[in-house]
Amino acid sequence: MATPAEENDRIAAQARQAMVRKDAGGQRRGSIGQGSAEARRRHQVRKLLNMVLAVGAIVAAATYAGFMFGGIGDGGVLLMILAILVALPVLAIFPRMKVPSLAALNSGDVRSMVARTELWLEAQRPALPAPASQLIEDIGVKLDALGLQLDRADQREPVIGEVRKLVGEHLPGVVTAYTAIPAPLRSEQQAGRSPDEDLADSLGTISAEIDNVTRQLAAGQIDQLAITTRFLDYKYGGDQEAIGK
Repeated sequence: MATPAEENDRIAAQARQAMVRKDAGGQRRGSIGQGSAEARRRHQVRKLLNMVLAVGAIVAAATYAGFMFGGIGDGGVLLMILAILVALPVLAIFPRMKVPSLAALNSGDVRSMVARTELWLEAQRPALPAPASQLIEDIGVKLDALGLQLDRADQREPVIGEVRKLVGEHLPGVVTAYTAIPAPLRSEQQAGRSPDEDLADSLGTISAEIDNVTRQLAAGQIDQLAITTRFLDYKYGGDQEAIGK
């Protein structure tokens, strides 16, 4: 298990790598985690379904009009095609995926809260400096691991309340405090530090704490696996050695 100092060194190294990538001309802009990626996939599937239904409705309407009026003629066919050509691009764009509001993040079950926070962080990422943007991606990976443990955790455990405060309050609170600062002032030094640096440090601390909470939640499964392994080794290991002889 990495010590806090080692974890901070690793995060700082990732931040420096992010700055190098920015200077080289590119940053990743995909989903930061599986929760947000799955939400985006569901949204795209719904839009695709809307497109299929719209085309079906247009064709059905044209067919019905042809049945009622003995055909729709070339003009009707042209109008049907035009309606489809207009509907498809519009439905490919709308409805746009809604970014969860800040007030809605810490609501519902804690597992869906993690996915909403990932979506919200993705929307804020363009306003963040390169080191913080890379830390957001690092946090997204850790939120995925945390989400898996939350699926198995007893929702009445005290650590669940800690997760809500950490992910649903402290993490978005740090980002909103930064984005509330006028952009020209974010890199200015105040008492030897800049808001950019404070943001990176705060996100690094939160990233390390998410990892700690995940380890706490996983401790029971790790202990159970170790107990099961020792039991199997005790019950069958000796017999196998005897058989081998």
